Formats: sequence, C-alpha cells, structure tokens
Amino acid sequence: MLSVYCCHFSRRITPLISISQYTILLRTMEQHTMSHARTRQPRTPESADVKLSKSLSYILRHGPAKEKLPIQPDGYMNVMQLLNHPRLKGIKFADVRRVVDSNSKNRFKLEHRRLDGQETLNLDDPTGWWIRANQGHSFAVTELELEPITDPESCPVAIHGTYMEVWNKAIKSQGLSKMKRNHIHLAAGLPGETRVISGMRANSNVYIYIDMKKAIEDGIRFYKSDNGVILTDGKDGVLPPQYFSKVVNKNGDSLL
Repeated sequence: MLSVYCCHFSRRITPLISISQYTILLRTMEQHTMSHARTRQPRTPESADVKLSKSLSYILRHGPAKEKLPIQPDGYMNVMQLLNHPRLKGIKFADVRRVVDSNSKNRFKLEHRRLDGQETLNLDDPTGWWIRANQGHSFAVTELELEPITDPESCPVAIHGTYMEVWNKAIKSQGLSKMKRNHIHLAAGLPGETRVISGMRANSNVYIYIDMKKAIEDGIRFYKSDNGVILTDGKDGVLPPQYFSKVVNKNGDSLL
C-alpha cells in the first residue's frame, strides 16, 4: 500500500496517512464544503428605496457641512438643492416623496413652503419643498421641533434597545451615551407594540427601561420627536445606570 510520508528536521521519515485514507478525507471535506455552500443564504440586495433612505439619513443627520449643503436652523433642507447633489444623481422628487411616505419609522418629514411672490402652491415643484430628519442629528439643530416631557406620567415607558455585547462591555457600568449624536434615543415601548414605530432597532436583544420619574426629578431633560421617539441628552451626554429601572434580555430574563 502506498503511503504519504512527512520529513521532519530530525530526518526521520514518519508515515502519516495512507493514500486511500487521504482520498477519503478529501472527499469528506469536499462534501462538507458543498453542504455549507448550499445552506448559506446569499444576502438580499438592498432595494433602491432602502439605499435612498440611507443616503437621506446620512445627509440630513450628519452630512450637510461635509457635503456643502445648506440647512436651516430647524433642520430642514431644500429638496431641489438636495436633488442637485451628486450623491443623489438620477433621483427624482417622486422617489423622495415615496421614501418619506413609506418609511416605517417615520424618519423624515416633508414641508411645503410658499415661495416669495407665489400666489398658489405648486405641490409638484421640488423647489417649494423642504425635508428634514425627525431626530438623530450629530450637529446642532437649534430649532428642531421637540416636545419637552416634564410629566413622567405622560411617558410611563421609555426603553433603550441595545445588544448583549454592548451592554456587558460599556453600558452596564458606564451608562448610556449619546456618543456623536445630540441625544440618546428611547422608545415608548417594545418593537411591534401599538403606536411604537421608532426609537430602537428591531433586532435589539437587550432592553433598558428608564426610571423617568427619578431622572426628571434630578433635572434630566427629555423630549419627544414628531415620530414619537423619546430623546434625552442625559448628564453631560450620559444617562447613568442609576436611572435604569430594569434591564432584561429578549427572553425577559433580568440582567440588572
């Protein structure tokens, strides 16, 4: 029987595996690889609307200065100027309206403003339309329409959704941070609950419940955006763990 040999530095020749065994091993590895290739699901390509939504989120929340696009103190940007930007080449006003109207989390808001000297509204002219992100900005928006929350009973539930690795690595000991954004984002309930459309990612697996009464009594400010997201800048950008009333995983097990 033929054998495969390996030569060591000691110059001793040691038989490792026979040719027949080697052939069987290769065949087994090939079958294993083909099996994994069959079960691995290809990533679903993003639709044009999803790509446009991400581009709008970036520009309206983070990119006006970098993209050299003017934005108003209330966070609105002129749609015509937006459509003329190279990043949105080929995008039509109808595409923007469709993405705004169909966005499940109500991330954007369109507003029509009558132009100087205009007697009638032209709802199909993008020049008269303005768009903004409802929250999530990383630059100062001094006139963003946010409703202050002063009565904790008006907001009995406020939850921050995150992931187990982030909870264990930082949040558990350091608290919630607004990071590069202007606010920490909270939801008025869990994903899928009535009237809860935004505030956390649907695949979050850790839920941090905030003691609104204690936080408001300690002077921490909270706001509600147009699409129902609860926002806070905490204390110096951080909401400490002392304001966590409970923390559970997706199965309801306590983590606090």
